[in-house]
Amino acid sequence: MSRIPRKAHYGIDAPLVPLLMALGVLLCVGIAVFGHAPAWWPSAAILAAVLALFLHASLRGKFVAWRRILRALAWRGDEQVLDLGCGRGAVLTMVAACVPRGRVTGIDIWSSKDQSGNGPRAAADNAAAAGVAGRVALQTADMRELPFADASFDVVVSSMAIHNIGSTAGRDTAIDQAWRVLRPGGLLLIVDIQHARQYQVRLRTLGAAAGRRGLGWGLWWGGPWMSTQLVSARKAGDPGLGGQPPSAPGR
Repeated sequence: MSRIPRKAHYGIDAPLVPLLMALGVLLCVGIAVFGHAPAWWPSAAILAAVLALFLHASLRGKFVAWRRILRALAWRGDEQVLDLGCGRGAVLTMVAACVPRGRVTGIDIWSSKDQSGNGPRAAADNAAAAGVAGRVALQTADMRELPFADASFDVVVSSMAIHNIGSTAGRDTAIDQAWRVLRPGGLLLIVDIQHARQYQVRLRTLGAAAGRRGLGWGLWWGGPWMSTQLVSARKAGDPGLGGQPPSAPGR
């Protein structure tokens, strides 16, 4: 009897946030029903909508967005790629599928508060489930102190990770490190919330023509006040990856 392939599981981003939202919905419903206070129903509906948007972004929206970003690039197939804050491997495995003769290195400090069930074992299991384990390497490392030589990677990606660094200086250091390990002609792609403008400005101080654009309602983490943006920049030199960055500089 053949073995049924294990399905990949990528967890939920910032799991405490949707939990609190769900508790808020239940509280409002409880007050409306048991407290005979119908004025609380609109609050329950609003919180339920916010929760639905958050879960959509975490469970579907980020996959749709990254699939479009990666398909817009003309991969050679032998690129060396670094994923900053790879978590359970959602983007890691998608990128690995684009480089059948290449390699994707994922680094993380494996914080479970940032993603449920986060850990290298979960990422390795998901890479195996996706059939890309042979092209994936995982390493425990801080993106502010990357243990790689200068110009080591053709592409550097990061998804919903750099914003978890609490200080402006720390985030700037992470951007500096990402740019340092990128080869001439290489491409940097960052999908994140809150600090996208900071990343763009920092990259421009490094001499990069960094672009920035929104990724639409599918990546609203509860509403338009918590939207997601793509920051992209190509390092000067002969392009190591065909196609243009999926974000036009100038904003």
